[in-house]
Amino acid sequence: MENVLIEDLKWRGLLYQQTDEEGLKDLLNKEQIALYCGVDPTADSMHIGHIVPLLTLRRFQLHGHRPILLVGGATGMIGDPSGRSEERVLQTTEQIEKNVAGIKLQMEQIFDFNTENGAQMVNNNDWISAMTMIEFFRDYGKLLSINYMLAKDNVASRLENGISFTEFSYMLLQGIDFNHLYDNYGCRVQIGGSDQWGNITTGLEVIRKTHTEETKAFGITIPLVTKADGTKFGKSAGGAVWLDAEKTSPYEFYQFWINTADSDVIKYLKIFTFMEREDIEVLEVGVQEEPHLRKAQLTLAEEMTRLIHGQDALDQAIRISKALFSGDLKALSVDEMKDAFKDIPSFEMAKEDKNIVDFIVEAGVSPSKRQAREDVTNGAISLNGERVTDTSYEVSSAERLEDAFTIVRRGKKNYKMVKFV
Repeated sequence: MENVLIEDLKWRGLLYQQTDEEGLKDLLNKEQIALYCGVDPTADSMHIGHIVPLLTLRRFQLHGHRPILLVGGATGMIGDPSGRSEERVLQTTEQIEKNVAGIKLQMEQIFDFNTENGAQMVNNNDWISAMTMIEFFRDYGKLLSINYMLAKDNVASRLENGISFTEFSYMLLQGIDFNHLYDNYGCRVQIGGSDQWGNITTGLEVIRKTHTEETKAFGITIPLVTKADGTKFGKSAGGAVWLDAEKTSPYEFYQFWINTADSDVIKYLKIFTFMEREDIEVLEVGVQEEPHLRKAQLTLAEEMTRLIHGQDALDQAIRISKALFSGDLKALSVDEMKDAFKDIPSFEMAKEDKNIVDFIVEAGVSPSKRQAREDVTNGAISLNGERVTDTSYEVSSAERLEDAFTIVRRGKKNYKMVKFV
């Protein structure tokens, strides 16, 4: 018998590997289950590459299942060797605690914690730190052979360059997590990225060897998200696209999704949004027949910005985008201007009054005084959204926003930030 949720995950391209496809399907058809996904707090924010398994876990919640969100306060101090060619730099306890706090806030934005099947957040430091070294080796170290562990891809790929015992033991710690959640929370399934297959199957092995009765636990992995050209997903010109608004502003976050290629946008709508299949298929027709309207990109940007940052932040991102498109910078606050223009070319200048012609030549906005005079006279120059057409105009402190910067526009799209020092 087919399962509606599993079929939807297949349609969205969210199933890569399953340990027992038919067994999981039967389980989901019979009962509501608890399942988990883990995140190690290697930074104080997740980025968009982290959230695909979490969004998949949220889909299970929307179908009545109970998500357990494991933050790796203990495993984060060890470091997962998966997908790495070298050892991680170990973090302090204080940094891990700070990272855990940041990630918890972002989890609360994605999941519902207040329903009958509300999400539950756990920290593996609570049970792993209570274990003595002797208990670790006696109760768990004996369960797995070295040969078994060496055969795992995340270990085998590191053998040539070397792997420490610390990172070598990571998969066993994650196996302890799955076993603990199985015993204490009734957790039946672990979800992870495709690089987590070795860790997930290790968890199933630990569960099998620590129980006398037949165990029914399952593992699912999600494919690595890539762009149509095969390159890595989740990077912008400024680096990773973070969920933390201080690292990647809601406007930058919105723009990242707006700039999605036509060849990728439908795939991302399936993977990242909770839109219904019929609505996505309508947008797919639009990409084929009216690509210039970019309806799919606009929808993707709105859905993702609202999900991660909320409606108010989405409204602000749209307002900034419209102001930049129209050139009406007066509609923006000073903070919104700083946000919108922080990555444009800039020029430093002393704080002194200057004739507009001299000002734009010195700032490199116009290449010569003759061209500068033409630009001003023709109405091509604006300061902070105000057009200047008088060549005798004096640029003074009135144009210095927060006494620190001025946004100069030449023509429709050429912007420069003049910073005053």
